Amino acid sequence: MHIVELDHVKKSFDGTEVLKDISLYVDKGEVVSIIGPSGSGKSTLLRCATLLETMDDGSLSYAGERIADSKNGRSVYASKEILKKARSCFGLVFQNFELFPHFTVLRNITDPPVRNQGRDRGEAEREAMALLEKVGLSDKRDAYPCELSGGQKQRVAIARALAMKPDILYFDEPTSALDPELTQEILKVIRALAEEKMTMVIVTHEMKFAREVSDRIIFMEKGTIVENDSPDKVFSSTNERTRQFIGKF
Repeated sequence: MHIVELDHVKKSFDGTEVLKDISLYVDKGEVVSIIGPSGSGKSTLLRCATLLETMDDGSLSYAGERIADSKNGRSVYASKEILKKARSCFGLVFQNFELFPHFTVLRNITDPPVRNQGRDRGEAEREAMALLEKVGLSDKRDAYPCELSGGQKQRVAIARALAMKPDILYFDEPTSALDPELTQEILKVIRALAEEKMTMVIVTHEMKFAREVSDRIIFMEKGTIVENDSPDKVFSSTNERTRQFIGKF
């Protein structure tokens, strides 16, 4: 069963079609990277998959449960209860961290599972400490976001997403706000998650990383999927536009 499935998704902003009939799925344990030029619809696709944007048309399912259906040329969403359940299936790591500035690192990680999933605070704190160790930040539990580097903030954001025990983790250009040295910190954490078979969808400009870590690479342009294949096949594609884009890197 696919963890997430999008069928014939369309999305426009102010009359401009940003997603044009997009269909894709991700299976358990897969790492899928989405690449493409700015404005190709990558982030909008992620925002539709994570319910931050509503689709104009198309359907969305998580673990076989229909979250939105296409009816009479538009997307009709399921009940609030089903949407809430769907939100617990995924975690999302943004490019600008989105940490609460007035919470400590530990509270940033423990608050979502306690508030949104009703988990015991003591248990959530134990799990948060294990996650901080995993991302190499166990000494920062009492620090505030303003005391952290960009790379450290992003590692906390990853730990926070993992604390919700999601089935799938989405990354929206997780290194775009970081310098090259800090970028390597984050890629190392994502690589380790890939080795543990964490299901992930990564929107990225890091071509070498995408090639090394992905099971599949999706190349998008102008709101369409041009390629959806193994890294080797995408990187040796005969499609002129794909070659042109990858050649720049």
